[in-house]
Amino acid sequence: MSKKLNVPSVWALAAGGMVGGGIYTVLGVVIASSAQWAWLGFLITGFIALPSAYSYASLSNVFSKGGGAFSFLEGVNDQKTGGNIAWLLIIGYVLTISVYSYAFGHYLSFAFHGGPLMTRLLAAGIMAALIVLNLSGVGKMTTVEVIIVSSNLLILLALGILGLVHWDTHQLTAGVTPKPFWTAFIGGAAIFMAYEGFQLLTYEYDKISNPKKIFVPTIVSAVIFVIITYIVVTLGAVMLGGAFDLVQYKEIALSIAAKKQLGSTGLIVMTLAAGFATTAAINSTLYSTASLSNHISEKGELPLWFEHKNKNGIPDRSVILIGSLAALMAVVGSLSSLVEAASVVFLITFSTVNYLAYKKLKQRRWIPVVGLIAAAFIGLALLFRLVITKPGAFGGLLFIALLVILGRPYLLKIMGKQNH
Repeated sequence: MSKKLNVPSVWALAAGGMVGGGIYTVLGVVIASSAQWAWLGFLITGFIALPSAYSYASLSNVFSKGGGAFSFLEGVNDQKTGGNIAWLLIIGYVLTISVYSYAFGHYLSFAFHGGPLMTRLLAAGIMAALIVLNLSGVGKMTTVEVIIVSSNLLILLALGILGLVHWDTHQLTAGVTPKPFWTAFIGGAAIFMAYEGFQLLTYEYDKISNPKKIFVPTIVSAVIFVIITYIVVTLGAVMLGGAFDLVQYKEIALSIAAKKQLGSTGLIVMTLAAGFATTAAINSTLYSTASLSNHISEKGELPLWFEHKNKNGIPDRSVILIGSLAALMAVVGSLSSLVEAASVVFLITFSTVNYLAYKKLKQRRWIPVVGLIAAAFIGLALLFRLVITKPGAFGGLLFIALLVILGRPYLLKIMGKQNH
């Protein structure tokens, strides 16, 4: 990370942060919810991600520093809300890392004909390996990530285009009940976390070359590209695999599509792509989340315990705790519940950032307004879905929100945290 990030690197890391784990983990979930309208679900949520990306990048330029939502709120002298959002973000990132680990375990286990035990061991194993890698001080490998991201995007686009060449409308609802178009809002809301990865670049703002000029157009163009990629891959994969099989095996939907069309070769290529992509996504998110935890601890919004660094300058306690919690969730959680819980957290965060952008920006203020309205609408749709289909998960999220808002000040007090 000694060299400044140029436009291609920023663009690749932003796109890869979204696609790296996103499409591998959520494709089957959105098809299960929206059937033939799954592609529309990605488009709808893209309309939230796009103005949100503009707001994130623009506010980073306004405050001229990294740190994302916490730094933005700190910049408007609202550190209390910043602390609440930071805690929610950390929880959201833990959930996101667990989803990526979950996907890694399932894709590799399927390729080797493994059972549930192998799947869990692989999910826990990749987390353990990346915790060790980060603790050693070589967790952030930008060049390697850019290469993985570029290869991953090419493979996914090739699969999607191959499927579109074999277009068959019947495949959209093959073996599943057709759904009304409004289910696209429900399905899109459930998989919103597939778009969250671009915001990791806001934590690297000080490492970007000439950010005032390149950050906004680079991040926005990456989101546009990802929206198109998701739609192409969704339609293409359904054409190759059929809706029923992608729902039946939603944890490994892309491997099913590749294997059906290309046999063992397709399975091998997709397994390698999924393995490298999810590993890169886990690594990048773990590194950024640990850095965020250390930063907000220094600002007095996390206990002093998180400030500790090892001899390599790595916030080791944050890395170990975040990675361990993510591994546990990956082993015991279900895909849909993890994805939907993470989506709620990021909808709240994106809404907050869009509101701040509306208040702080001097031009194009209508863009964050669009993002704020869309996020509120989709957020209500997701909460409605959770109340109806997963009341336990809804109750858990409500408990976490109350814990963050009401319990955080008390926790900081009893752990002897002093403001610096």
